[in-house]
Amino acid sequence: MSAIKVKRVYEKVSKKNDGYRILIDRLWPRGLKKEEAHIDLWLKELAPSTELRTWFNHEPAKWPEFKKRYFKELANKQALLDIILEKAHVYSITLLYGAKDEAHNNAAALQEYLDKYHEGTHPLFL
Repeated sequence: MSAIKVKRVYEKVSKKNDGYRILIDRLWPRGLKKEEAHIDLWLKELAPSTELRTWFNHEPAKWPEFKKRYFKELANKQALLDIILEKAHVYSITLLYGAKDEAHNNAAALQEYLDKYHEGTHPLFL
């Protein structure tokens, strides 16, 4: 399986390094035209629920609890997670997000979840 990377959707596209680009935000990024985004797949269903996103409000202090709640939501989205993992057997994957915070965003959380999911070490899978 290829590595899964995370990148802000507003950053310059790198055809060489980005590989298959998957947007995982529920809302389309503000001010970004679809033809400029170079997105191969938009999995908005994998984004945190509106309630969770609103509660988190990109507050770093809530990050551990956000991940815990988000991982519980992801546990019910097996088929969508499998789409990413199947693509990762063929392409390098870049998960795209629109948030300004590079460390505390749903793509970073999803990357962690997928790494643990693939390894079978996530507490939800033990």
